[in-house]
Amino acid sequence: MSSTPVGRPSYAAVLRIPHARRTFAAALLGRLSYGIVPLSVVLAVNRASGSYTVAGTVMALFGATSVFLSPARAALIDRYGPRRTLVPMVTAYAALLGLLTLLVRRPGAVSPLVPAAVAAAAGACTPPLGPAMRAVWSRLAPDRALLQRAYSLDGVAEELLLVSGPVLVGILTGFAPPTAGIAFGTALIVAGTAGFVMSPAVGAARPADVGTGRPGADRGAGARLRGLVFGRGGVVPRPKVLSEPGAVGGSAPGERRPGRGVATQEALRGLVSGRGIAGRGALRRGHAGRVGGPAGVRRGVLLGSWTDGRSRLRRVRLRRQAGRGVLRGVLQPVVAAGGVGLTLGVVDLVVVAFAEQRHYGDGTVAWTLAALSAGSAVGGLVNGAVHWRVPAPVRLPLVAAGLGVALFGAGFAPGLGTLAVALAAAGFFVSPALTTAYLIADDAAAPAARVRVGAWVNTVVNAGSTAGAAVAGPLVGGMPTALCFAAAGTAALLTALATVRRSRARSTPGAVPERGEAESVPAA
Repeated sequence: MSSTPVGRPSYAAVLRIPHARRTFAAALLGRLSYGIVPLSVVLAVNRASGSYTVAGTVMALFGATSVFLSPARAALIDRYGPRRTLVPMVTAYAALLGLLTLLVRRPGAVSPLVPAAVAAAAGACTPPLGPAMRAVWSRLAPDRALLQRAYSLDGVAEELLLVSGPVLVGILTGFAPPTAGIAFGTALIVAGTAGFVMSPAVGAARPADVGTGRPGADRGAGARLRGLVFGRGGVVPRPKVLSEPGAVGGSAPGERRPGRGVATQEALRGLVSGRGIAGRGALRRGHAGRVGGPAGVRRGVLLGSWTDGRSRLRRVRLRRQAGRGVLRGVLQPVVAAGGVGLTLGVVDLVVVAFAEQRHYGDGTVAWTLAALSAGSAVGGLVNGAVHWRVPAPVRLPLVAAGLGVALFGAGFAPGLGTLAVALAAAGFFVSPALTTAYLIADDAAAPAARVRVGAWVNTVVNAGSTAGAAVAGPLVGGMPTALCFAAAGTAALLTALATVRRSRARSTPGAVPERGEAESVPAA
């Protein structure tokens, strides 16, 4: 796929990338389900069981398996490719949600343990369309500026989907039972995933080959080695049939026999196919009588051992890169994303307490939090449009600090109107923080672990939000809301401090390779 020319691309340029609109639209259609299914499950289980405790437990199990197993599902995509993993995932996910819909259709039909188990299993199969789409963006937009705009557009769109999902559930439940919301959300993610995997952009993505993880990288290396063997590489000519005077086997002087050249060809074919031992064996067996005696055998053994050792080292290096190095290389964005999620989890509950203490209606809470989302959307679009000269690892702590300062200001709001303005200002830093975290993670990730790294960032945002909600309960019960906002701001400032040290190490020139240097983009 070709990419839009480098320069100062706009958001329209992102959507003009070949196959980008089709792929992005399908991914957004499926991701809309994320804002519809959880709330619909809570409403349906509550109606069937008559207990908020049961509904909350079922939702907690569904959310926990969906969030915390996301990196494991993303690792499957990295290993086997999107088409071979997303299709069975969405099939199982849809089947389990359909079963859950049948179980909660009638009140008291089954024990609460049954829908809880089915919901947990469904959450474990949730297709990670967000990380998968961001990995596709990194392939479609190898230019850094274009990728920044693509990630910003992706983050803003996801923010709007998560806000509009509950609104659609409210409209749907006005004339249909809550189970209709589960069915509607299931249909969305099935249609979205089907469109996503059928896109040519996704079809061109293959499981990471051994080596760099780039599609075709090892095929290129194989072609070069085949050139060495067969004389088409322009480096080493085709091995010739050698004359071995006095070779083992009684060759007459001047007689041409297939000696060392044949053995070398077979050994290099073993190198091309990755079978170093096979290449070595070819030099040991039947050619021993024709390969210039023991010296030829020794040379064959050395070549085979060298080939086998290179293959072994390569596998070890890949395992280290795809295993231990996945989180170690993205510690800064993971910490930042977790801190932002923790802050948002606290703010949500503090806003509810703020409105309740001042006797505002419940509807005002939704509009106040909508101001936070609106500020985040605006901030994300501005962040993507700016041509930043400051490296992303340096920007990330600054953005987190801006979020903390804005939340300190929210603590001084006298009423709900001023609080909405303060939260809009705080939201201005939310989407840029998460977008920058995804960019840094994408830069640090090995090509064979890109989906997994994005899933880790996404997971810690959700985990941080859950932890923030848990922490906010005791805070709201024992402190004024002004101090609660100050606590949320402190969490954001501590996040900035935790990430600033690592940003210094990563902001040195050449620390992060420019996009496009390390990867090639397949032609459409």
